[in-house]
Amino acid sequence: MTGGTGRVGVGVIGAGVISGTYLENMTAMPDLEVLFVADIDLDRARSRAEEHGVPNHGTVDELLRVDEIEIVVNLTLPATHAEVGRRIVAAGKHVWSEKPLALDHASGQDLLEAARAAGVQVACAPDTVLGAGIQSAMRAIARGDIGEPLTATTLFHVPGPDAWHPNPEFLFARGAGPLFDMGPYYVTTLVHAFGAAETVSAVSSTSRTTRTIGSGPRAGTDFPVEVPTHHAALISFAGGQSAQSTFSFQNALPRMGFVEISGSEGTIV
Repeated sequence: MTGGTGRVGVGVIGAGVISGTYLENMTAMPDLEVLFVADIDLDRARSRAEEHGVPNHGTVDELLRVDEIEIVVNLTLPATHAEVGRRIVAAGKHVWSEKPLALDHASGQDLLEAARAAGVQVACAPDTVLGAGIQSAMRAIARGDIGEPLTATTLFHVPGPDAWHPNPEFLFARGAGPLFDMGPYYVTTLVHAFGAAETVSAVSSTSRTTRTIGSGPRAGTDFPVEVPTHHAALISFAGGQSAQSTFSFQNALPRMGFVEISGSEGTIV
């Protein structure tokens, strides 16, 4: 606990767009005390810290030397999540990581093993399955309101974050795209509803190899697309259920947040 306050000390690494949401929420939580914001761009770290009343800002090494920080929230680019996570663990601090935990299974496993050896915990987004909507749906399914759960459909269709994000390149690079950026919200929900997935088959495509930034000071700047921007998947679960899921950054008509689970006696959306 932070000295004398009874609150848990938290540090944030990565002062990009999503850090604003995290900091707004964490600074309002009575059991947390956000003590430090770190970023490779020190001006950006300072700006975020000042915006949310965080007393300290600076480099990652400086953050990791603060004894009062128990948990570090890793909001760096996906390609660096595992590397930064290992540095946090090596400093003896717990990790909350934005998704994905790592870009491949081996890197993720290495991080978890390092955490076990260090006696610290690692957790990873998404935590949306703990929200009221999904928890209410899970309780309804557990009560048998839709009978035996059988199938599911999920949809995430948008034109792409290049239209609104001021620095969207990383969202079209390895470790992101619609599958890694948005897919975890939906797949995590399905696993909570049905249990472990057994087999997955999918097709993926890329509509454009170049995108254009649509907002902010860099609007009009072109950048390369490095990953598929549309995925259609069929998932079979160990309990016999199945699901069809699509995740896309190339649909003109936005449709998002759609999860439909059908059972022998009804359907819940």
